[in-house]
Amino acid sequence: MLGIIPLFRIFDVDKAKEFYVHYLGFQIDWEHRFEDGAPLYMQVTKGEVSIHLTEHHGDCTPGSAVRIEMTEIEQYHAELHSKNYPYARPAVETAPWNSKEVCVTDPFGNRITFYEELEPS
Repeated sequence: MLGIIPLFRIFDVDKAKEFYVHYLGFQIDWEHRFEDGAPLYMQVTKGEVSIHLTEHHGDCTPGSAVRIEMTEIEQYHAELHSKNYPYARPAVETAPWNSKEVCVTDPFGNRITFYEELEPS
């Protein structure tokens, strides 16, 4: 096995792009529609992490969750706050399992927890 790509259900392409591209800083790798007016299926990537966003009703369930391990979470948190995204103001929290975490929820109820493992104390 070489990797995993989560799928998130979306209902509005503009809101998805505002959240994933403009707020979280992912880039759009590609977009696909079977024909004009058909539901969108696209891939966004930041660093080594890709996510598929889909308008197709049978692909996945809204309200899913994923955890993304990263480094420099404090810097990323500051970057998110500098964008003044009106629908999210996540905090950095220290979890009981010894990680720092920033949790965001997209406009469709999907939750992403970015986390950085802390050194054992």
